[in-house]
Amino acid sequence: MIHPTAIVSPKAELDPDIELGPYSVIGDKVTIGKHTWIGPHVVIEGPTEIGQNCKIFQFASIGEIPQDLKFKGEESRLVIGSGNVIREFVTINRGTAPGGGKTVLGNDNFLMVYSHVAHDCKIGNRVIIANAVALAGHIEIEDCAVIGGIVGVHQFVRIGRYSIIGACSAVSRDVPPYTMAAGNHAVLHGLNTVGLKRHNFSDEAIHNIKKAYQIIFRSNLLLKAALKKAEAEIAGSPEVMNMITFIRESERGVIR
Repeated sequence: MIHPTAIVSPKAELDPDIELGPYSVIGDKVTIGKHTWIGPHVVIEGPTEIGQNCKIFQFASIGEIPQDLKFKGEESRLVIGSGNVIREFVTINRGTAPGGGKTVLGNDNFLMVYSHVAHDCKIGNRVIIANAVALAGHIEIEDCAVIGGIVGVHQFVRIGRYSIIGACSAVSRDVPPYTMAAGNHAVLHGLNTVGLKRHNFSDEAIHNIKKAYQIIFRSNLLLKAALKKAEAEIAGSPEVMNMITFIRESERGVIR
């Protein structure tokens, strides 16, 4: 199922069950798993690993060198899991040595038209990245986050699980799990309650997250004291502990 006009390096490893469209180019050290579909005019450079059942649409550029002036041609990789949908004109770059040498996408992510994933980003599973989102280097996005269209995210920012970022936002600090953020620069706008319900969070879990949010972000306590209070009053909630741990580990600080 490889179109005769496609160009495939003899150093690439393609599963026999893939489909490769016209005029696509597969470079050295590219590995692609079974049942992955690659449309026309796609360029994939290596070292890049792509899992099973992915769909990569026309004019995507996958695994090119980083847009980083410090990059000197050192060995680096891009690792993409299974079940990902990568739409037209998406660009995903390999890692750099200072960032660990690897850019990673998990499973079942949806990257829409013109979105960009820079070097050393770590994206979890079931993440939705809408049109024209620009992720700078070293960004971490946890599972099931949603990023609206035309959003810019500063390098080294972390975006917590089940959070949602509104369109046309500029994100310069960490976004806590389960929250909604929007604006330039982005600020919190409460919890992503609709998203939590869609992902079948229990009423008790949502209640605990709401209580923690009120203590951490709506009380007059200093952040350190608010985290301690939330931890003491809502002990035993894994969702609340995840939020508290995320905030405590933040290096850039969280949006408020």
